Amino acid sequence: MESNNTNKQSIIGFILIGLLFFGYMLYNNYQMEKYNEQLAIEQAAEAIATQASEQIAAQSAATIAQNQPQQAAPEVDPFIINAEKEEQVTIENDYLRLTLSSVGGQIVDATLKQHTKYAPKQERNELVKLFDPQSAAFDLSFYVKDGYKNVKVETLSHNFTLLPVVKQQDKQVVTFRLPFKGEASIDFVYTLYDQKVEERDYLVDFDVKLNGLAPMMANQTSIGIEWSNCSYQNERSYKNENMYTNLYYRHPGETGIEDLGVSEGNKSDNISTSVDWVAFKQQYFTAALIPQSVDFTYADLAYKTAPEKSGYIKEYSMVAAVPYTPQTEGYNFDFYLGPNKFPVLKKLTDANGETLSLERVIPLGWIFSTYVSRWLVIPLFNFLSKYIDSFGLIILILTLVIKLLISPLTYKSYLSTAKMRAVRPELEAINAKYPRQEDAMKKQQATMELYNKAGISPMSGCLPMLIQMPILIAMFRFFPASIELRGQSFLWSDDLSSYDSILDLPFNIPFYGDHISLFCLLMTVVMFAYSYMNYKQTAASQPQMPGMKFMTVYMMPLMLLFWFNDYASGLCYYYLLSNIITMLMMFGIRYMVDDEKVRAKISTKMANTKGKKSRFQQRYEELMRQQEELQKRGGKK
Repeated sequence: MESNNTNKQSIIGFILIGLLFFGYMLYNNYQMEKYNEQLAIEQAAEAIATQASEQIAAQSAATIAQNQPQQAAPEVDPFIINAEKEEQVTIENDYLRLTLSSVGGQIVDATLKQHTKYAPKQERNELVKLFDPQSAAFDLSFYVKDGYKNVKVETLSHNFTLLPVVKQQDKQVVTFRLPFKGEASIDFVYTLYDQKVEERDYLVDFDVKLNGLAPMMANQTSIGIEWSNCSYQNERSYKNENMYTNLYYRHPGETGIEDLGVSEGNKSDNISTSVDWVAFKQQYFTAALIPQSVDFTYADLAYKTAPEKSGYIKEYSMVAAVPYTPQTEGYNFDFYLGPNKFPVLKKLTDANGETLSLERVIPLGWIFSTYVSRWLVIPLFNFLSKYIDSFGLIILILTLVIKLLISPLTYKSYLSTAKMRAVRPELEAINAKYPRQEDAMKKQQATMELYNKAGISPMSGCLPMLIQMPILIAMFRFFPASIELRGQSFLWSDDLSSYDSILDLPFNIPFYGDHISLFCLLMTVVMFAYSYMNYKQTAASQPQMPGMKFMTVYMMPLMLLFWFNDYASGLCYYYLLSNIITMLMMFGIRYMVDDEKVRAKISTKMANTKGKKSRFQQRYEELMRQQEELQKRGGKK
């Protein structure tokens, strides 16, 4: 029926969205398999090539050693005084434990004392580490004059001298010094605070001091910085953690941030303009480098995705530069090494007190859904968590509040359906009057006239659904990104931030996985019940709805079963509650709204507005008349 085109198009739209998601899952699985195969081939080839190169190099070295007299090894950077042996030092507060090495004067390990890694079927007792000691690297590079040539200095290649650690009541200071021959030196100074405040104690001050180096420095306008690290797999689902692990950065003065994009392979980007900070972001944790005194003049950023079951997620790398003049005495940096907590990240500022917008690394959706998360969901969630220990109960209260807020929209949507049921006899009469395809425009005109008399807007049933979309998207993005749910158990789920497997399968079902998530299964059953109830209610007013029964009642819940099986159990629990509460609300509204009274009210309105036409109807009829004339002219030709 033409009068139901809008509702039918809405259903088709949702079906198309579901098919797109399904196709996206197919494509992602195919690409991942292809990538893993290619990665295995490349790794095997690289291993063979490395082994061959090592053998050739060893043979060449042996041949040279036999044919040439023994000579002393040349001194590396003769103007730099290296320490004799590596020294490591550990400092910590209530939240963070750092291990620093004199080799390169860098952080080689950062352990979060308040967070543990996921451990299947055993107690979670291994703390989260943000740095892999084998891959963590921080290097400062510049040129110094050596007679008539310039020599490149790379701090990572040198062993600093560890000065005595300064321990005060609220902070600890570690200084590594790289002395040059003469009075010049470079100091790397790390300060870890212990103020019992998360936004301060997760922040590590890193000061670089160039002591008397200006006379030795070559003519240059910048100093290079290289930073790299591998991120460990800390969560249960490799797929989900990889999807939310990315490299972020921000341009100075902008509130928005940029990222390299989600990929199951490798990604890189060359940013030729200034960059405010760079963050190696995991699903729930972030390691960010923040220059306080200057900005990066450029940044070459990249990551490589580690294969599944390797114990890693991504290998990050950053090559950047900071400006240098002979008057530069040093630089002030900050490392943020901590969780992706919205209230904590939001309080981080630069040297001028301006926000860094680092909280935007937490994915909260787009446009309106972001505002819903920022101003409704997160504040309410944080408020409830201060007084309630059970996060399952918090999600229940959060769902009730949201449903209460959108209840007027739910009522309006139901009322629109009731009005459509009330005018169904008139719609059937119009269909009987204009059965031929050639009379489609006349049927549309008659339908619009009926709607105008009855006071029915064809969009009144769709608008409430569209208005609710930002809330649906906000909740969909909030639960997988909320670190507050991480490690929190409820009923049979041992972690609301991950899937709740009640049965691990000995095989993998394509697009579904190798486990059965009970919350996802219950959500699907309830969604089927709600879809069936909604179908029966809508079909009573729309004769064409029976033809859509398979797609709306069976196909959509089945697709969501496959899609959400690997998602956070907290998200499935929320949708389970949401559908149950919506069904209860619909039952309540059904008793409040009397179809006979709606029919009588519409009949009265139709009698009072007989002959009257709105401006929209007049324009619509004129448009239909013009189209009909064009068709007639085309038929004559």
